[in-house]
Amino acid sequence: MTTSRFTGLIALGAATLLASTSTLASTQVVTSLKPIELLVKAIATDDVEITTLVQPGASPHNYSMKPSQRRALEAADAIFWVGPEMETFLTRLLGGSEFRDRTYSLMHGENVPEVQSDNNHGDHDQHEHHNHHDDHEESGGHDDHHHDHGSGEDPHIWLDPALAVEMARDIHRVLATLKSADTHVLDANLARFEQAMAETETAINRRLDPARDIDLFTYHDAFTRFVGHYNMNLEGILTLNPELSPGAGHIAEVQEKLRNANQPCLLTEPQFNRQWWRSITEGLDITFSTWDPLATDIETDQDGYITFQQSLADAVLKCLPEDAK
Repeated sequence: MTTSRFTGLIALGAATLLASTSTLASTQVVTSLKPIELLVKAIATDDVEITTLVQPGASPHNYSMKPSQRRALEAADAIFWVGPEMETFLTRLLGGSEFRDRTYSLMHGENVPEVQSDNNHGDHDQHEHHNHHDDHEESGGHDDHHHDHGSGEDPHIWLDPALAVEMARDIHRVLATLKSADTHVLDANLARFEQAMAETETAINRRLDPARDIDLFTYHDAFTRFVGHYNMNLEGILTLNPELSPGAGHIAEVQEKLRNANQPCLLTEPQFNRQWWRSITEGLDITFSTWDPLATDIETDQDGYITFQQSLADAVLKCLPEDAK
């Protein structure tokens, strides 16, 4: 009886040790934003553990990290962010020597440049620029060159499905270089994502046809890449900087555009105060719809980014008169 019990304890201890080793051996990835987490989830193998910094309801423009999130950065094998144009709270930290070699800017397609002063947020001129679509067609999609997705423009690159595919390819490239990477699974996941994105893009294009004549307005300029990709009409932006209240002149200009617009629809965001834009649009005949550029309520699974893109189209379609509330 004693021998049997002792043998059982040894087996239990060995199993616990193996489980602990497996946990320690898992790949640790940190992402700055939920949509980037969705892209990593689409490509990564099952052993990758993901920590996302900006929490639901918060804005990446003025986020304050928790101590536990700093510890996650310290333990990370890879850190993915858009770049200094978006997550300004991370610029100096990720540009330092502690994290720079593990940090990958999905806007620039490479490691973030070293921060040398308080005013250095990265030099766009030092990155080589490419025509992304031509490059991917020539290389069959699985390339490892560096490229600048933004060229100093709108940093909300994850909202453009074409750029999202490029971001997924960059994530694939980085994950494939990590120790114990299963490149066969990574390759299969990337191919699956590319196919799913192509089908989703076609379906969204078809679904948005009835809404192409609607004049869209947004709280800030985060929606430009999505509406530009799908050839929608974005007629006005309430504030150019979400951290600052717009001036009276800009408000008057937007209100005039709203009055003259065709079926104007204001796409609001859950991260910002709803009452603020209600006061600006008071007395105007406007449809409201809510869209969430940070994918707060999207389930984090392998198809999460696909669901996210569909949710953006759903928000636009709620602007149609028959769907408006």
